[in-house]
Amino acid sequence: MIATITQNGNRWELEGDILMDSANQLLEKSKALTLSDSAVIDFSQVAEIDTATVSLMLEWRRRALGEKKQLSFINFPEGLTSLAALYGVADLIN
Repeated sequence: MIATITQNGNRWELEGDILMDSANQLLEKSKALTLSDSAVIDFSQVAEIDTATVSLMLEWRRRALGEKKQLSFINFPEGLTSLAALYGVADLIN
């Protein structure tokens, strides 16, 4: 399933598979979205992930830091926490 991103208030909602071929598209689409003071990125509708998902999350974290915004991620898909731990970045996404 093709990944999509939509904004609903302070929440960005992701849907589909976030894999190498879709991560860059999501990053580009997210640039048009507003990052509110306490933004939330919701993964509840994400089915499959790979290492590109972790990279995408780190890019969003960098943007939030640059804009001095609070950012949290919720409803991780299965395997995302262990993948982030494997790469030593679990503290940056939790």
